[in-house]
Amino acid sequence: MKTEVAWWDKLGKPQYGGEIVIRGNRDIINFDPYYSEGSTSIYGGWLERLVGDDWTLDPEIWSYRIAWHPTQYRKGILAESWEFPAPDTHIVRLRQGVHWQNIPPANGREFTSEDVLFHYNRMLGLGGGFTRPSPARVNDKNYQDIISVTALDKYTVVFKFKTPNPEFIMETIHEVSQAPCLENSEAVRKWGDVRDWHHAIGTGPFILKDCVAGSSTTLVKNPDYWGYDERYPQNKLPYADKLKFVIIPDEGEAVEAMRTGKVDIIQQVSAGYADSLRKTNPEILQIPLALAALSLQPRNDRPPFNDIRVRRALQMAIDLPGIAKSYYKGTLEPYPSTLTPKNYLKGWGFPYEEWPRDLKDEYAYNPSAARNLLTDAGYPKGFKTHVIADTDSDLDLLQIVKSYFADIGVDMEIKTMGSNDWLAFVENGKHEQLVYRPYGPLGNTYSPLRALARFQTGLSANFMMVSDPVFDGFYPRAMAAASEDQLKQILKEANDRVARQHYAISLLQPLAYSFCQPWLKGYHAQVHSVWMGSGGPSMLSFYAARFWIDQDIKKKSLRQ
Repeated sequence: MKTEVAWWDKLGKPQYGGEIVIRGNRDIINFDPYYSEGSTSIYGGWLERLVGDDWTLDPEIWSYRIAWHPTQYRKGILAESWEFPAPDTHIVRLRQGVHWQNIPPANGREFTSEDVLFHYNRMLGLGGGFTRPSPARVNDKNYQDIISVTALDKYTVVFKFKTPNPEFIMETIHEVSQAPCLENSEAVRKWGDVRDWHHAIGTGPFILKDCVAGSSTTLVKNPDYWGYDERYPQNKLPYADKLKFVIIPDEGEAVEAMRTGKVDIIQQVSAGYADSLRKTNPEILQIPLALAALSLQPRNDRPPFNDIRVRRALQMAIDLPGIAKSYYKGTLEPYPSTLTPKNYLKGWGFPYEEWPRDLKDEYAYNPSAARNLLTDAGYPKGFKTHVIADTDSDLDLLQIVKSYFADIGVDMEIKTMGSNDWLAFVENGKHEQLVYRPYGPLGNTYSPLRALARFQTGLSANFMMVSDPVFDGFYPRAMAAASEDQLKQILKEANDRVARQHYAISLLQPLAYSFCQPWLKGYHAQVHSVWMGSGGPSMLSFYAARFWIDQDIKKKSLRQ
C-alpha cells in the first residue's frame, strides 16, 4: 500500500530544543496592544489572536509573504470556527481548554469569551468600564463600524457591524496587524495597562523573560501551552526552547551576524547584500520579498503641494528609468506605482502597461516640462522645502532625488529621525512639507478593501492629508459591490485616480530579501512571522512555535 507523502515531509522530522535568534532592526518600546501599533512591539510573541494562517497550506498555493492574507487561507487559532448567519453578524466559537500562562495575576485560568469582550471593549471604548478607544483606533473607520461585541455563552462571541459585508468584517476583526492580539484582563486591571514588559501575560507558546532596551528581548518556552502542530498532530508546541530578538540597526552588521551563524533570520534586507552573501554563504536561504513602492509623501493640504501642478512637476523631475538602470543596476522594473502593485495582487490593480499615453507622459522624465509647471503654479524660480526621513530609509536614493529636484529649482533639505521618533512626529501631524519612509502609500500589498481606504479623508495613516471627495466615494461603492468583478473595477478606478492626482511622488518598487539559516525549518519569509517593521511581528506566536532547528545541520554548518 502506497503511503501518501505530505509536501512538508521534505523539511525532515521536527526536533525539539534550541534557540531561534531573530534580528530586530529597531528598539522594542511597546508591550500593550492598546497603544499605537506603529511603535515597535513583539507582543505577538506571547499574545494570541482568534484567527491566523493555515500551517498546512503549501506555499506554492499561497506563501503569506504579503500583507494580504485572503480569507480562504485563514484558519482558527483561539477560534475553533466562525460563521455569518447574516451579512452583518459574525459569530466566533472559541477553542476550549486554552489557558492563560501560569503567571500572577492570571494564574493559568481558562481563556473564555469574556476575554474577547474585554479586549474589544478596551480597544474601542465599547463598554465594560471603557469609554475611550485606543489612540491607534480613534480614526480607524473600519473599527468604527462595529456596533457591539457580546458573549453568547462561555465560548461564543458575536460581533455586530453596521455594514453587512462578511469580507469587510473578516478583514477588520482578523486583520493581520497587532490589533487582534488579546491581552490579559487581570494584568490590565492590576496595573492599569501592560506597557511594562514585566507585566506581559498571554495564552501563547512563549513567555516574555527579559528585555534590555536597545539590545535584546528574550522569550522562553511556555511549558503549559495548549497547542499542537497541525502538520504533526501528536507533537506538542512549541519546538524551540527560546526565542531571542537581537537589535542590530545596521544592515551590514546584521548580515555579518548571519554570515557567522549568530543570527537565524533576517527579514527585509536591501537587495544589495544578496549578491555578496550568495558568494560567501550559498547555503543560506535567500527569499525575495514584495515591498510597498518607495515614494515621497507631500502634505496635500498646504502650499506648495496643495497645487497638483507642483506635485506633477516633482514627479516629472525624476528619471525613474535612469535610477533603475544606474542605482539599482537593472534589477527592478523602471515603472512608477499607483495604489496597488501589479505583480502581487494580480487582477486587482492598474499596471503601468495598461496606462494610457497621457498618464504615462505625466510620469516621464521631463525637467523642462516640470519647470514650466512650476512657473504656471507661481514658482518660476522654484522654492525651498524639506523632507522628514526615517533613518531606516534609503538615504542614498533620497540624495539622488534631491539632485533631480535641484535641476528644476527645488531646494530640498533632508532631515532625519529614528523610526519611532519619525512615526510619532508624523502621526501627530507635526510634519509640514514632505515625508519619506521605507514603505508608504503606493504599491500596497494590503487587502483590496484596506487599499481603498488608504487616502480617505481623516484616516490616521493618511499622512499626506489628502481630502478628495472622488476618492472618498470609492470605498462605499466597494462595500456595496455585488461581485468580485465589480470590486476589481472600482479598485482600477481608484488606482487611476491616485495616479492622476499625484497624491504622492512615486519612486520605484525595489525588492528586499529575507535570509534564513539552513538549519531553521518552516520559515519561508511569512511577512508577519518575525517582521520588525511598523508595529511588529503580529503572527510571532503562531509561527515561532512551529519553526524548529535541525541540530545536525546546524552543528555541521558551524564546523565548516
